[in-house]
Amino acid sequence: MPRRDDERKPRRLRQILRIAVSLGLAVPIFAYVLGSAADFSEVRTAVSSMTGLELATLGLVAVWNLMTYWMVIVAATPGLTYPQAAVLVESTTAVANAVPGGSAVAVGLTHGMLGSWGFSRSRSTLSVVVSGLWNNFAKLGLPVLALALVSLQGDVGAGRLTAGVFGIAALVGCVTLFAMALRREAFARAAGDRVAGWMSVVRRRLAKEPLEGWGDAMVKFRARTIGLVSDAWKRLTVATLVSHLSLHLVLLVALRHIGVSDDEVGWAEVLAAFAFVRLLTAIPITPGGLGVVELGLIAALTAAGGDEAEVVGAVLVFRGLTYLLPIPLGLLTYLYWRRNTSWRNSAPPLPPLPADEPAVTGAT
Repeated sequence: MPRRDDERKPRRLRQILRIAVSLGLAVPIFAYVLGSAADFSEVRTAVSSMTGLELATLGLVAVWNLMTYWMVIVAATPGLTYPQAAVLVESTTAVANAVPGGSAVAVGLTHGMLGSWGFSRSRSTLSVVVSGLWNNFAKLGLPVLALALVSLQGDVGAGRLTAGVFGIAALVGCVTLFAMALRREAFARAAGDRVAGWMSVVRRRLAKEPLEGWGDAMVKFRARTIGLVSDAWKRLTVATLVSHLSLHLVLLVALRHIGVSDDEVGWAEVLAAFAFVRLLTAIPITPGGLGVVELGLIAALTAAGGDEAEVVGAVLVFRGLTYLLPIPLGLLTYLYWRRNTSWRNSAPPLPPLPADEPAVTGAT
């Protein structure tokens, strides 16, 4: 028992530090956005100028955006149904948006939910890794697409060009590493053994047994990944692009309905601002990019020519629909998951791998 208490103290300290860092970053950013970026009465006037029809269409686009990521998860998790994907995505999104360090908590919740439905740990991990990879590929690729579209209109600055080159290099590097891991079994085995060695050093200092069998487990994971990607990469790619572009569509519709015209900020400029700000959120500094996204979008869109009050209003509406709305919705889906027993252990089995399943020891 004393050892468990000793282990809990560092965890609590890390949680406190995450909360402090998140609040320390988000609060000043929001103070600037709401206090300095524009007169809030003008922002309120801009938002209230939307008609009932405009509010309805914006709401429909926002609902569609929430639904699009279900397709990604279904493609990345063979055997998962769309109702299950809806419960999973909304619950984990709420956690990621509301809790400091929520991305890691959301991964744990994903494993818990999929496990309750009968998906093995390896299948759950495969879903998280593959969907996460495709999501990051899109985050890296969209700035490149946006840069190309803006360049066709003859408006590419040095900053955008530098960011675009960085995006291309990062995308090529990630795809290359992913391809090497899939192509060469020896590369996957060596990576698993190396990670296990690093973690075993730490575990020995904690008086725990070293990790074994991770190289074999990575080989198995590689085989599962090849099987999934070779069958579903087209669906994954299309679904991921639709999901990201639908999120961009919510921002674009909010801007247009609030009064930022295409003459002020063209659709390609909006895509560029959206893509480069999304790239910033690849590193989860605050929950859901809180503060970072708002400040980045407002700065980029006003610099592109948008009226400051209208841009601030549109960005706040956009974030209300895409950041705040999933939190109460996710709470409802989480409660549904806790109480619903009809989906327990309902996952269909996967065909076994040709080789015997490797054992992994030392994991807790």
